[in-house]
Amino acid sequence: MQGNNPLVRFGWPCLRFGLIVLICWTFSTVTASRGFSQSPESPERYQHGPDSEINEAVPHGKLTQHVWSDSKVYPGTQRRYSVYVPAQYDRETAAALMVFQDGHAFEGKGGDFRVPVVFDNLIAKGDMPVTIAVMIDPGYTSELPKKRGWRPRPENRSAEYDTVSGDYAEFLLTEILPEVEQQYRITGNPDLRAICGNSSGGICAFGVAWHRPDQFRKVLSHIGSFVNIRGGHNYPAMIRKTEQKPIRVFLQDGENDLDNQHGNWPLANQQMAKALEFAGYDYKFVFGTGSHNGNHGGAIFPDSLRWLWRGWKEETP
Repeated sequence: MQGNNPLVRFGWPCLRFGLIVLICWTFSTVTASRGFSQSPESPERYQHGPDSEINEAVPHGKLTQHVWSDSKVYPGTQRRYSVYVPAQYDRETAAALMVFQDGHAFEGKGGDFRVPVVFDNLIAKGDMPVTIAVMIDPGYTSELPKKRGWRPRPENRSAEYDTVSGDYAEFLLTEILPEVEQQYRITGNPDLRAICGNSSGGICAFGVAWHRPDQFRKVLSHIGSFVNIRGGHNYPAMIRKTEQKPIRVFLQDGENDLDNQHGNWPLANQQMAKALEFAGYDYKFVFGTGSHNGNHGGAIFPDSLRWLWRGWKEETP
C-alpha cells in the first residue's frame, strides 16, 4: 500500500522542490549581501582606443627621471618625479604645463594612462598644445625606494593629497616647478596649466586649482577622494557658497567605487558634479561602472584631454 500513500507519492517530491527553492534563495541572498551582483572585482572593462597606442608616424617626446629631497613645505620627505618634454618643444615658445600626482601611474607607455603615448598623439593632431608633463610621486619619510610604484606606500601621501589647504600648491609653485623651469620654458598663463590625479591625487588636483586659480585652471580628477579622509567632503558646500572661480573641471568615477568609513566615492563625486553645476562651472562628469582603479579613466583619457584643452589655440603662451 506504500504506492498509494499520498505522503510517499507527493510528500518527497514537494519536499525536494522546497529544498531546491530554499537553497537557491539562500545563495541569492548571500550573494546580494556580499555585493557580488556589483562586485568591484568584475565591473565592465573599458578598452583603450588608438590614441593610447604607440604611433611610429608621430614625433615622440622624451622622458627624464629626477629626485627631490630638499622640501621646505614637507620637510624630511623625498620623492621621485619625471618630466615629459614633447618633440615639438621649442624654447622660443613657452610650453603648456600639466602636473600629475602619483606620477609613476602615468609615466609609462603601458598601463592605464600612458601619458607619453597619448601626449605624442594628441599634440601631433593639434588636439592639445605642446605640453610639458611633470609626474610627481608623493613624499617618503623613510628611505626612498629604488623603484617607483606603490610598494612600499609613500608615508606622506595622505598628508599631501587629502589635506584641504594650499600647502601642496605651495610645494609645486615654490619647489618642483622652479626646478623644472631651470631647464624648460613654461607658460605663466593659468589657462594653459592643468593638473591631474587619481583617488587622493584627484582631490589634490582639484585643491591646487581651487586654492591657486591664478596658477592652474584646468583639473582632471579620476575616482577622486572627495570624502572625509581629511575634510575633503566639504568641497561641494564650499563650491556652492564661494564666488565662482575661473577653473574648468573634468570628473570621472564609477558606480562600483569605494564605500567605507570615510564615505561613498560615487556619491561624493556626484555631489561634486551637482555643486559645480549649481555654481555654474565649466565642468564635465563621466560616470561609469568601474571600481577604484584607473581602467575607465585611462580608457577615456584622450577624450578627457580633448575636452579639457578645448579652445587652447585662443590662448597666449
